[in-house]
Amino acid sequence: MPKFRILIVGCGYLGSVVAKMAHDSGHTVFATTRRPQRAIELRQQGIEPILADWTNRSSLQALPEVDRALVAVSYDSASGLSRYESQVGGMRNLLEAVPEQAHLCYISTTGVYHQTGGVWVDERSPAKPNREGGRVHLQAEDLLHRHRPAAPWTILRLAGIYGPGRVPRIATLLEGQPIASAEDGYLNLIHVDDAAGAVFAAWQDSSYRMYVVGDDEPMPRRDFYCEIARQCGAATPVFEPPPAGSAKQMRSESNKRIWNRRLKGNLLPRLAFPTYREGLASILKT
Repeated sequence: MPKFRILIVGCGYLGSVVAKMAHDSGHTVFATTRRPQRAIELRQQGIEPILADWTNRSSLQALPEVDRALVAVSYDSASGLSRYESQVGGMRNLLEAVPEQAHLCYISTTGVYHQTGGVWVDERSPAKPNREGGRVHLQAEDLLHRHRPAAPWTILRLAGIYGPGRVPRIATLLEGQPIASAEDGYLNLIHVDDAAGAVFAAWQDSSYRMYVVGDDEPMPRRDFYCEIARQCGAATPVFEPPPAGSAKQMRSESNKRIWNRRLKGNLLPRLAFPTYREGLASILKT
């Protein structure tokens, strides 16, 4: 495998895993951060920090020449910026700063899909998001299509990421408190290690511009939390309606199943954690 110069824009939960995997494999890794303290931490991990904010075009002028780039920026509600300014404005600035020959992998979301009723969706399904987060991701995707028609790039529409230190609502469940969510409806998840594996596979050889990334078994929400309770020896979970108009309610209304056929056929024939059962077992045993 050739050695690359890799840029991580958004070195959060997923970005940090990709950065570590890349560094451990001998690649040269750069990562942007807005915080000097985070820059110190990155340097201690063997990652070259770059103090930059992708919503500030001038801060991107010193970006190094790279072969690969990952864009995995989460919206920061404390930034004072709108989701559009952050996600779409940031992407526009970045495309002007990163050379076209660098293969750019953009982390989008399955939240771009509006479907409900437990229907299966994949890359061919229409996307008409009814939440702002999904809409701005779709607009950022469109920038790639329009501004880099011949350049190498891949969009990964990720299901919910979970992994060590990130299991949804586990503290609430273990405390015996009601989970503010509908117990019906499907959850679509991907373990962070498999999400990182999809990034590396896309950088190597991507037959398609876009993939949906989820594991092999979407599950009813109740099944997910019951499995946590079973593995932890906790009481059977109890659910309650989320507050009306809240983000939790909007997430609860999502009810679709992600079909990962293209992912399995072209990027990751075998997932390290094909279902939530294996993924939870690897997390909860530690």
